Amino acid sequence: MTIQKIAILGAGQMGNGIAHVCALSGYDILLHDVSADRIDSGLATITGNMTRQISSGRITEEQRETALDHISPAVTLEEVGTADLIIESATENEDVKRKIFESIAPHLADHTYLATNTSSISITRLAAATDRPERFMGVHFMNPVPVMELVELVRGIATDDETFFAMRDLVERLGKQSSTAEDFPAFIVNRILVPMINEAIYTLYEGVGTVECIDQAMRLGANHRMGPLQLADFIGLDTCLSIMQVLHDGLADTKYRPCPLLVKYVEAGWLGRKTKRGFYDYTGETPVPTR
Repeated sequence: MTIQKIAILGAGQMGNGIAHVCALSGYDILLHDVSADRIDSGLATITGNMTRQISSGRITEEQRETALDHISPAVTLEEVGTADLIIESATENEDVKRKIFESIAPHLADHTYLATNTSSISITRLAAATDRPERFMGVHFMNPVPVMELVELVRGIATDDETFFAMRDLVERLGKQSSTAEDFPAFIVNRILVPMINEAIYTLYEGVGTVECIDQAMRLGANHRMGPLQLADFIGLDTCLSIMQVLHDGLADTKYRPCPLLVKYVEAGWLGRKTKRGFYDYTGETPVPTR
């Protein structure tokens, strides 16, 4: 079946990024969230990001206008159910995601594919909350979606070949590269990346180095484009903590224990860039370390 219309559930950082790249590739997009304000905010972000792409010469004004014409707000689940593919991009919480899939089930056409943008949660368990586990799989985009080239494709135990090939073709049409991962906690990228970030937080927690020294050491000593604490703020400390908890619970290995300092920051509501405070304070013109 040819995918023409895609519904994105969640208009936040990841959801609006997915809508952005899919619209530029010619898909009709339905953007849904829990409120009209969140949808409007997502649409505003897409417009701003596409304007920056024009400034950098990556797209033309005509491409932007055409892409924006492909995106429509979808306030109701009945509208969402008309899509050929639905990509869930809600917060990294299994209960939230399961409830979303359960709520849309009555509105789906028989042919509709379901996908989740989860960065760590079991695809098989999420698929079990739906009426079509064979047409369900993980399609994990990297952040920021318009810039990053990789998409992880993760099959659940019931995912059929037709679904896998359809999602692989989608990734190719978006001009991105796919990497196939088995359905183990955090898949490939985050199983390697987030424990490294957690170890950097332990390094800060134990007083081995300051925020600035740790980030500088990894930028200059390991040739990383962004220091691990700066990257944690960009990802969201709540997301980092959720992934570490999934790893710790799913693999039962103490090496995945979340650093107590990470837990403390999340409890304080210091979640990184999105709250203007994490390992850096973003309220001024230049980020300032908070420790």
